[in-house]
Amino acid sequence: MSDRMFDSPVFVKVGNSLVEEIACLDDALEFLYEWPRNRRGPIYETALRACQRAFDSDYPISAARQAFIGFAKSIDILEDVSVPLPWMIGGKTGASGVGV
Repeated sequence: MSDRMFDSPVFVKVGNSLVEEIACLDDALEFLYEWPRNRRGPIYETALRACQRAFDSDYPISAARQAFIGFAKSIDILEDVSVPLPWMIGGKTGASGVGV
């Protein structure tokens, strides 16, 4: 396991129906770097700084993860996966790959 992995992934909504897994600092930083400039603000900047500090130094990864979660909550893209998403549930699938 990488020393830059989160203790548990963060799931965020992207687009209309896609959910992206953010499992480590690299994922979080890539997501933040790609975030549209016109939608950035102080909470974004805080999350970015926290992730960059954790990446570059001994700043706690758990604090960077919490800052990323705060950013995701502030813009309403945090996805609650306490209930398993359909693709996380095992079981029989038909020829189409859809559960039967």
